[in-house]
Amino acid sequence: MDYQRTKAYLEKRGQQQLLEYYDELSDADKEILLNDIEITNFSAVNNISAAEKKRGKITPIGAVTAEEIKRRVGQFEAVGLDLLSKDKVAAVLLAGGQGSRLGFKGPKGMFDIGETRSLTIFEQQMNNIAEVNAKTGRHFHIFIMTSRQNHEQTVEFFKSKNYFGYPRDRVHFYIQDCAPTCDYNGKVFLDEKHRVSLAPNGNGGWYSSLVNSGLARILERNNVEWLNVYSVDNVLQRICDPVFIGATILKRCRCGAKVVKKVCAEEKVGVLCNEDGKPSIIEYYEMSEQLKNKKKKGELVYRYGVTLNYLFNIHDLNGTLSGKLPYHLANKAIPHMENGVRVTPAEPCGYKLETLVVDMVKMMGSCLAFEVDREREFAPVKNAEGCDSVVTARELLKKNGVIL
Repeated sequence: MDYQRTKAYLEKRGQQQLLEYYDELSDADKEILLNDIEITNFSAVNNISAAEKKRGKITPIGAVTAEEIKRRVGQFEAVGLDLLSKDKVAAVLLAGGQGSRLGFKGPKGMFDIGETRSLTIFEQQMNNIAEVNAKTGRHFHIFIMTSRQNHEQTVEFFKSKNYFGYPRDRVHFYIQDCAPTCDYNGKVFLDEKHRVSLAPNGNGGWYSSLVNSGLARILERNNVEWLNVYSVDNVLQRICDPVFIGATILKRCRCGAKVVKKVCAEEKVGVLCNEDGKPSIIEYYEMSEQLKNKKKKGELVYRYGVTLNYLFNIHDLNGTLSGKLPYHLANKAIPHMENGVRVTPAEPCGYKLETLVVDMVKMMGSCLAFEVDREREFAPVKNAEGCDSVVTARELLKKNGVIL
């Protein structure tokens, strides 16, 4: 767009502040700003007051328990292995985060969790995947979602490690889409005089970002039916687990979620439940004390914590591309231009707009809660020390026979 068209476009949306410094810019920077404005999704901030809604009626959800899985493991696994052998399942790794909370400068997946040898989070997860490949004799496609901040470094790291022995043509990288940041009145910030302030659009943007990248053609060409999406945080992730896949299909669910029993009512994990009769995830900070502590026969009623390991049917996922996925407001301290100077506030000053995978679960209509052994499958690396830390993850890896 040229300047006059852009000005009219912004005035119609009440965002003309983005041209505040236009006359001060070089021709090259003017072009960058006009392009930023053209690609920015302003619909995300059209009505930020409607971005957050009250929760509906929360009720417990049933699960395929560890006991049932043990009884039916052969049946479940056979179905899952059949689909994997036919290339009907692919994996999506959410790897856009940085390792700053671990004191590490770089993509979180590159953090070395080894003690006597080098073992990065990426490598450990690829080792877990190799266990499934050995059973099927095939390598499923892996799509790795990065961020603008860490894309090049992540790609180069995988190249330097020869993709950890994985076939190159089965590993695909794409960058997560962004949404604008804004003040409390919905006015979009400028990050610099010539750049619109953008931030990753939340973990609910993983599928739309994949489609927008053009990589969905690989899914279509191979007639992939299911996607297993998982987080880089957890070094014990079991990815494209044939037992999980088979159980989800045999239980006739449109998606599945690996869950662990909470260790206590206060554990800071999202809980899979029903909301107005549909599967949903309620975050720990959204739960009242009454819900958190409610028990039946000595067990927490809301006890199934999610591990960010989901299985989605692609046909149903396409329904999330229609723009119905809601935005959530993350109250943040956002660097931005103010009175001609770029400021870095110490306190929150506006919103990052995020879509969440939890809303995708709700849109599926049915979700299998698949209970796993937390000591075998849940070792999140969120902190340098303490709960869910490098220290606790290392101990769990050792319990699972991993040499560090």
